[in-house]
Amino acid sequence: MGRIVDLCGEIAAAAEEGADGLTLLPDDWERLSQDWSDEDIQDALDLVRESLLQTELVEAADNLSARLVEVLGAYGADDAFAGAERGDARLTLELMDQLSRRVERLEEILDVFRSTQAPDRQGFDALRRRLLDQGIEREMEDGRLERLPEDSEDEEEDR
Repeated sequence: MGRIVDLCGEIAAAAEEGADGLTLLPDDWERLSQDWSDEDIQDALDLVRESLLQTELVEAADNLSARLVEVLGAYGADDAFAGAERGDARLTLELMDQLSRRVERLEEILDVFRSTQAPDRQGFDALRRRLLDQGIEREMEDGRLERLPEDSEDEEEDR
């Protein structure tokens, strides 16, 4: 395992960004070919390329997610959420709910990769609670949520 890590390190240091992604100059390829097969060099080059792309993806997702936490979090305040309920917001409550669920999952994943502090989630978390409360209320109004958990405990005691 240590040898492959060494190869990846050498490739990362020697590789250049080209039109087709990362490439090795012929001299570097030839130098590495003295100790490695072409297949090993290509595999390591692919691994370095994917690692760099993953890093870029995480950074882009982190920036996007932080911005969405900020934008959606603005609707966590009482007056902003009330305006959204009245239809005064640019985003519908349904869209806020969909986005916030996806951002919530993205934030969970990004916590594994982050080397910086996570965004301030206070407003975002308040919005998530409000949307959850509103969803439960809608389900009760629509008859989809017929009983509360306390109701089922009472039924079990009656049996």
